[in-house]
Amino acid sequence: MIFNWNDAKRNAGAANGSDVPLEDRYQLLIDAVQDYAIFMLDSTGHVASWNGGACKIKGYAPDEIIGRHFSIFYTPEDIATDKPGRELAQASAQGRVEDQGWRVRRDGSRFWADVTITAVHDPSGALLGFAKITRDMTERMRLAELEHAIELSTQMQLTREDEQRHIARELHDDLGQQLTALKMGVAALEPRLAASSEAPAGLAATHDLQAQIDSMMASLRRIAANLRPPLLDDLGLSAALEWLVDDFTHRFKVATRLHVGIDDTGVTSFAATALFRIVQEALTNVARHAHASEVVIDISSDADTCTVCVADNGHGTEVGDASERGSFGLLGMRERVRQLRGVLTIDSAPGKGFRIVARVALSAIRPDQDQPD
Repeated sequence: MIFNWNDAKRNAGAANGSDVPLEDRYQLLIDAVQDYAIFMLDSTGHVASWNGGACKIKGYAPDEIIGRHFSIFYTPEDIATDKPGRELAQASAQGRVEDQGWRVRRDGSRFWADVTITAVHDPSGALLGFAKITRDMTERMRLAELEHAIELSTQMQLTREDEQRHIARELHDDLGQQLTALKMGVAALEPRLAASSEAPAGLAATHDLQAQIDSMMASLRRIAANLRPPLLDDLGLSAALEWLVDDFTHRFKVATRLHVGIDDTGVTSFAATALFRIVQEALTNVARHAHASEVVIDISSDADTCTVCVADNGHGTEVGDASERGSFGLLGMRERVRQLRGVLTIDSAPGKGFRIVARVALSAIRPDQDQPD
């Protein structure tokens, strides 16, 4: 008895209650796949079949691509180095080849592809052609690049905060002490000047110098605190925000109210810094753009979210134009909020003030927080 494989497949189809031969059902299955380009090449690399996924991923209809050489999918750089030919030779020698790289669609756009080429032989071992499977990995690659960029951005912020902390300490401890010593030195001259014939003028000069030194020391303390407030490291987020609000109120004559409705004792150093910088940048935007007379800062939390709201009664702006208002500051705030797995929203209108709301995951600022089941 001679066994006929085609008859067997047809009989299997009939046994399953279908009049469609098994090989035709296989082809229907391949054609139905949309996430993978699955097609055959002849032994010289010309396209011999084309499925629906190939149409979707590469952009060619079957009648546009069948019969053309598969090198059309490669970039000019890869064609110049004969990458298509090398991959077919490797698949012939080793049975299959896998590769990831840029490929070209019909419209000329590029996509990042995961490619497998498998050599197909007949029972005698003669090469019939190649089965080629391509998957579009562009979004996955971009996601990986985004995750890498996020990690890099976070590390850069940590490095910058450490550097600012170091500079602030140097300013306060080194330069601050030098200014204090200078003031003491000027004060030590007063008894000598008092005994001289030019006492009134000399004493007046020393008083002016001391006043200038006091002003320099105040500026130095403010600059150092803006770089990295010691209270943030020593006493926590609430104390640092109270200092920030007090300084903002006195410098810009804007009535500022602060309400902190969370326990900051469990907030991580990274999260405390991020929340402080968000409020600091929001107040900077108020000082630069709002022309406000009042600002309200409210920090609250519920079961799984911490909300930071900074609202002013200033001129406001169109929400569509909000990105133009302190754009770099808003970008920085969005980045910090995103690192805390949150979202930043803006609510504003001409004459209606400006309101920034950051909602972040409570587990991101307090990792030991028990989450609801």
